[in-house]
Amino acid sequence: MTRCAPYGMPPALARRRLALALALSGVVGLAAASPARVFPADALRGELTVLQPPEALLGKTPVRLAPGARIRDPQNLMVLSGALVGQRLDVRYTVDTSGLLMNVWILTAEERTQPWPRTRAEAAAWRFDPVAQRWSRP
Repeated sequence: MTRCAPYGMPPALARRRLALALALSGVVGLAAASPARVFPADALRGELTVLQPPEALLGKTPVRLAPGARIRDPQNLMVLSGALVGQRLDVRYTVDTSGLLMNVWILTAEERTQPWPRTRAEAAAWRFDPVAQRWSRP
């Protein structure tokens, strides 16, 4: 079946032409480069230890993962909480309206060096630049 290919062109040749066109346009190169992650301003930093999902520790405080919690690894890929049991992870996280962990990003080495508030009080006192993704202390 040749739905994607022009009439009379074998599908394999059509795929090669498309790959060549994308490579020449630079689209493939842009997709291969990993973009910097964008964190919401209400995200906080902490140390997460997943116990028996959905139970976890944030620092030394017991917390629960929300039913639809999303955990992303340093490459920004989704990770299941069961794969992280027992590991101590530097993370940025958001909570939902009932106080459950909703979004969790496991930090890269570069992200660990950046200052980021650990509490709501710190976030209220610091200034956030959403374009640069940087917090500055007063």
